[in-house]
Amino acid sequence: MSETPTGRAILPAVSVTHVSKAFKLPHRRYHTLKERVLHPFSTSTYDLLEAVNDISLQIAAGEFFGIVGRNGSGKSTLLKCLAGIYDIDAGELSVRGRLSPFIELGVGFNPDLTARDNVTINAIMLGLTRKQARAKFDDIIAFAELEDFLDMRLKNYSSGMHVRLAFSVAIQVDAEILLIDEVLAVGDANFQQKCFDEFQRLKKEGRTILFVTHDMGAVERFCDRAMLLDKGKMIAIGDPGAIARRYNELNFGQTIHDVGEPRSTTDQRRDGHREAEIVDAWFENATGERIPAIAHREWCTACIEVHFTAPLDDPIFGATLRNDVGATVFATTTAFDHGPTGHFDAGETVVVRLRFEVWFTQTRYTVTPSVAREGMGADTIDLRADLASLVVHGGNFTTGVVDLPHEFTIERR
Repeated sequence: MSETPTGRAILPAVSVTHVSKAFKLPHRRYHTLKERVLHPFSTSTYDLLEAVNDISLQIAAGEFFGIVGRNGSGKSTLLKCLAGIYDIDAGELSVRGRLSPFIELGVGFNPDLTARDNVTINAIMLGLTRKQARAKFDDIIAFAELEDFLDMRLKNYSSGMHVRLAFSVAIQVDAEILLIDEVLAVGDANFQQKCFDEFQRLKKEGRTILFVTHDMGAVERFCDRAMLLDKGKMIAIGDPGAIARRYNELNFGQTIHDVGEPRSTTDQRRDGHREAEIVDAWFENATGERIPAIAHREWCTACIEVHFTAPLDDPIFGATLRNDVGATVFATTTAFDHGPTGHFDAGETVVVRLRFEVWFTQTRYTVTPSVAREGMGADTIDLRADLASLVVHGGNFTTGVVDLPHEFTIERR
């Protein structure tokens, strides 16, 4: 709870105090009446799944708050408790302001009705009056870009069209608090960008947003703070960049920050498939010398040493550069710019080099190398956060992340 300059207390928009929610998972499920008669006492035993376990936090009005965690960590359950979909088993919840849940978009849609009818019905279900729903109708359809499909039945819509229409309806509710649960995964890239722009607009208007996602880039880009959940418990809360790194550590194992110190193969502090292990990382200048610092706009090479403990075909090598406040300034993989990397035998060691021109502004940068299986690059074999660092000096003074080559022209009219 914060205070105004006059000393008056400001109540948080969302307050969660020692909240817990558990589900009973019976050991036997009945499918027929005969099974129930033959096994009348089987339902007496069950497992207890603690989806949310003693969570406490306060979210200020106007805050963009991220909630991250692996599948099954309790993120969606917590949001559904806040939305009133689930009753809590213990603790207290307080929500101050009109709330709009973006949890399961389009739940109230009727697939046999047209988009025109569904927009009106769903808007009223979300709290608008019939008059307000009619007044916002054109804006809803324009945002969804579905003007040509108004009289098509919803059952004939694609999943992407369905999400666009549902999201467009939901943002017109003008709620003070928005609960957003990974609802944009189905939309195409252009629509996702429109939604993110809408989030920025809502944030500038002072709306309170709780954002559940697996996209750490979005967490660092939008959130003021973030929270990491695992197995129903709060692991960490604070700066989005730090939470994003903790999330990666939780998924891919603990990381080592001692540059140049090879990790023993018996080190059990990291999880992962272990078919390949990142041994070391460093930076080199244009002549191949290892360097701790480099001048602005010089050519630089990030080097990653990888040892293979099992044969692998076409692994994906990646590198992420972060600045001193933990924001990602550049990320790439061989899947983007190199293509198939070839076959590697067990016992083989390679050095992967990423060459780039330093357009970054003056500060310290770190590299997080990774190795993933072939495919989309999501199945990470090894990752070591912030393994090597480099100081960039020189260049123009700017508050931006990069100092790109540029020039001005002035034309009199």
